[in-house]
Amino acid sequence: MSRALPKYNKRRIAVIGGAAALALTGAVVVNSALAGEEKSESGGTNAQTLASPGTISCPDVASRLPAIPATAKAEVDRNLTLLNTQIAEANKRLVDTVGQGGPNFVNNAILGPLKDKRVSTVNRIATAIGRTAAKPQGLEALAPCALNGGGVNTGGAATPTAAASQPAGNNGNAGNAGNTGNAGNAGAAGTISCPDVASRLPAIPATAKAEVDRNLTLLNTQIAEANKRLVDTVGQGGPNFVNNAILGPLKDKRVSTVNRIATAIGRTAAKPQGLEALAPCTLNK
Repeated sequence: MSRALPKYNKRRIAVIGGAAALALTGAVVVNSALAGEEKSESGGTNAQTLASPGTISCPDVASRLPAIPATAKAEVDRNLTLLNTQIAEANKRLVDTVGQGGPNFVNNAILGPLKDKRVSTVNRIATAIGRTAAKPQGLEALAPCALNGGGVNTGGAATPTAAASQPAGNNGNAGNAGNTGNAGNAGAAGTISCPDVASRLPAIPATAKAEVDRNLTLLNTQIAEANKRLVDTVGQGGPNFVNNAILGPLKDKRVSTVNRIATAIGRTAAKPQGLEALAPCTLNK
C-alpha cells in the first residue's frame, strides 16, 4: 500500500499540472481575443477618422470690396451673409454625401454648384455698388472654392464605395422618373425638364425687359448645363446622385434667377409672386 502511494501522487500531480496548463492556455486565448477585439475597435475608430470629408474654403469677398455706398450697404451685406450660408450648406452636403460618387463627385456635385452660386452672388454685389459708384471688377475670380484635406475627399475626389460602383446601386432612384440608368444605363441618361417661366410672367415693363430677357436666357442655359452634367456623369453616384448633384443645384440656381426676374419687374410694376414654385425640375427618362 505504501509503495503505491508515490505512483498515485505522481499521477495526481500530472493531472493537476495538466489542468493548470489548460487553464493557463484558456486565459491566453481569452486575453488574445480581447486584445484583438480592442484592436478591431481601435481600427474602426481610425476608419471613421479617415472618412472625414474635409472642409470647403473660399476666397474672402468682403475684404476685396471698395468703399460701399450707403445706398448699397444693405444689399451688399445681405449677399455677403448669403456667401457664408452657401459655404455652410456646401460643407453640410460634403458631410451628408461621404462615400458617394466617383472620382469627380465633389467637384461635380458640390464645388461646381457652389461656384455657380457664388458667381451670381458676387455679381449682385458688384451691381449693387455699381448703381451709385464705380462697379468693382474681377469679383468672379473669387467664386471658385477648394476642398481642404479630409480622409475621403482629399483633393476634391471622393472615394467610390462598393455600392456606388455597382450598376444596380442607382435602381429605385425616387424622383428620377425611373432613371435606373444613371449607373449602367446603356448611355441613356434621360433629359431634364423644367416649368416654363416666361409664360407665367405678367406684362414686363420696358425698363425691366433687358434684365428679364437676360435671366430667361440664363434659365435655358442652366437647363442645358444640367443636361450636359447628366450625360457626363452617367454611371456615377448612389441612388440619390441625380437629386443631390444635378436637380438640387439646378433648383437653387433657378430660385435665384426667377427672384431676379421678379425683382426687376417689381421696380416699376407689381412684383410677380410665386415664381419660386417654378424652380424645381424633373428628370424624364
